[in-house]
Amino acid sequence: MTADPPPNLEELLAVLLSREVRDWETSACGAVSHIPATALLLAEATHAPHAQIIILGSEEYGRNLGKDFHFVAQRGQLDLFFISGIQIDAEGNFNLHVIGDPDAPDFRLPGGYGTGLLYYTAKRVLLFRTEHTARTFVPKVDFVSGALKTPDKIKRPRNSTKVVTPMAVLTWEYEAERWALESVQAGYSVQDVQENTGFDLLLPEQVPTTPEPAPQELHTLRTVVRERMIETDTYPEFARSGIQQA
Repeated sequence: MTADPPPNLEELLAVLLSREVRDWETSACGAVSHIPATALLLAEATHAPHAQIIILGSEEYGRNLGKDFHFVAQRGQLDLFFISGIQIDAEGNFNLHVIGDPDAPDFRLPGGYGTGLLYYTAKRVLLFRTEHTARTFVPKVDFVSGALKTPDKIKRPRNSTKVVTPMAVLTWEYEAERWALESVQAGYSVQDVQENTGFDLLLPEQVPTTPEPAPQELHTLRTVVRERMIETDTYPEFARSGIQQA
């Protein structure tokens, strides 16, 4: 019998992100978010069958919300939202707009419609990146698309904010106002993570290894979730090319 292939990058991130989705909560991702969408459906198919899932751009899971999606968050009804930034900095800011001088940028990016607001209003935020390098994790972003630190007079949820990458999981420590290393993905070391981060991380005495994707998680991803994405027209091309068949 041929052993199942190891997870590719997209499968690894989808599994790790899915573990943060909780049953009975409302979790969402924006448009053009195939990895979080996969994670949401994986969570629904495994440990969170009663989760309320919103995938913008999906007819099946978009709940026909359109712009009203942001009102869900403003009413305090959005428990978890996924955000990917081209840059993430030491103060918890993320950048989705430009690289370089904002007045004369080297690259102009699509931006993030409403994402800065969602960073303020979602109860929990899960940032993610498909790479972990010093060009992504910078001391200061070139443009603040969303800020984690706010003045004392501004109220916002103060729950978990994390970053998941192929190398590590970081969590924001509110008291220290720093990113802390929560765990390291298999095959990497604490030194690898720090060397590829452009600012100093808060390092616990012992940093665990993130549990690798379990066989059942990968099997469900490659069967139930893959088929569901194709069936509901939720990123079907990604499902066919990015998720391996069992």
